[in-house]
Amino acid sequence: MTQARGKEIFLIAAFLTIIFGAGLIQAGVEMSQSEKPQVLELFQQKPTSSHLRSFEKNLERSSWFSQKLQPVMRWLQYEILKDAGDKALMGRDGWFFYKPSVQFLIEWWPMPKTAFTNLIAKTALAEAENPVPAILHFRDQLAARGIQLLVMPAPSKASIYPNKLVSRAVDEERPVYIHAKKVMEELQKSGVDVLDLFDVFAKTPPPPGEEYYLAQDTHWSPQGTKLAAHAAARRILERGWLDKGTTAYELKPAPVRRHGDVLRMMDLPQAARDYVQEDLHCEQVVQNGGELFHNDSQSEILVIGDSFLRIYELDEPKSAGFIAHLSRELQRPVASIVNDGGASTLVRQELARKSSLLANKKALLWEFVDRDIRFGTEGWRKIPLPQ
Repeated sequence: MTQARGKEIFLIAAFLTIIFGAGLIQAGVEMSQSEKPQVLELFQQKPTSSHLRSFEKNLERSSWFSQKLQPVMRWLQYEILKDAGDKALMGRDGWFFYKPSVQFLIEWWPMPKTAFTNLIAKTALAEAENPVPAILHFRDQLAARGIQLLVMPAPSKASIYPNKLVSRAVDEERPVYIHAKKVMEELQKSGVDVLDLFDVFAKTPPPPGEEYYLAQDTHWSPQGTKLAAHAAARRILERGWLDKGTTAYELKPAPVRRHGDVLRMMDLPQAARDYVQEDLHCEQVVQNGGELFHNDSQSEILVIGDSFLRIYELDEPKSAGFIAHLSRELQRPVASIVNDGGASTLVRQELARKSSLLANKKALLWEFVDRDIRFGTEGWRKIPLPQ
């Protein structure tokens, strides 16, 4: 009886330690640093859902256990299970992938019709996930101003190089980017001019030893950037929206060596040590003997989009991204608005605030990464442009 009682007390003590131990140690750490225990914030505000979510996020950021144990657990997951964490996936031959891009390819979209999905189909969320109505609304507003729209979904790396993720992914009869293909076909049926970069990349082999996307990054390589800019310029000129200009741009080699953003997302110093930095053979666009390309708000063409426009253009080496190379292909200046991760709605909201940029425009190129068809920040809202 005494032995059984001892086990009960031990189990109760272990249970209470598990439940309250982390909180008591956290409070002790904070008090040892002359800080007020964070748990007291729970009793200083009304227990609303927003306050509780805010408290939870603050607790996650400041937790002693989280700061000490999470790096160790992430390292063990990486070393033993080859798990790259919440945002990344390890592919083949040193390639890494951004997890939401793969999710977009392999998961249902839109959700199959069931009693549940029929119910949510009437919600604003379901409307926000369909990009077509917002794109048509934007196209019509531009047309009323005499501006032509070219929509350019940027393929994510997994859409172009599924074989770098898993060897069995290659199926020429059935491409992996079926969701993006469906949206592009629907837009084209509605009269929207769409540049199919999936087809461009598939039909144009990269130079020997080069790839169109970076192994450690979510974005296209300098070679992929230039090919996309070339294809976009050719479409704009073929449509007769603009004539080729007379500005003489030149190319200046600007090599960069760095780790890609997917490796940085993993937040694992061990992973960075395991993989050498990538050599990026960038070329800056210059004029007047060396002056770097820069935006011109008075240009007759405006380009809007996300980080696929930002890479090499606004970060190192600068003036070597899609915008600069599009300008060189057109031989005329280009205006642009770039919003990292916000090409579905946020970039159009920014344009609405800067609507004077539309004053003399003849063409607008709208780039967004294919996964944003489902995961775009703020969804796909219809944004009215000021009259």
